Amino acid sequence: MITLEILNLKCGGCANSIKKGLLAIDGVTDVSVELETSKVTIDSKDNSVLTEVKNKLATMGYPEVGDANTIIHKAKSFVSCATGKLGSES
Repeated sequence: MITLEILNLKCGGCANSIKKGLLAIDGVTDVSVELETSKVTIDSKDNSVLTEVKNKLATMGYPEVGDANTIIHKAKSFVSCATGKLGSES
């Protein structure tokens, strides 16, 4: 189990996008997102997916706390958020 604290997590739409994106990574078996604490917990077959998980989160606009949080990350997080909201309505 891997737990990361991330930036730019705003709502359930963000959480939906994060879950969908991380579950697409080979080896990730479960993802939970805690909105109140901005923590993402990943269950995986082994911890070798950690780098890929961090890269995927940053690419989606949700870098880990302590990493750079650029305007690009913030903008991407809004797009991911909107996508997650639209995906949860269908």
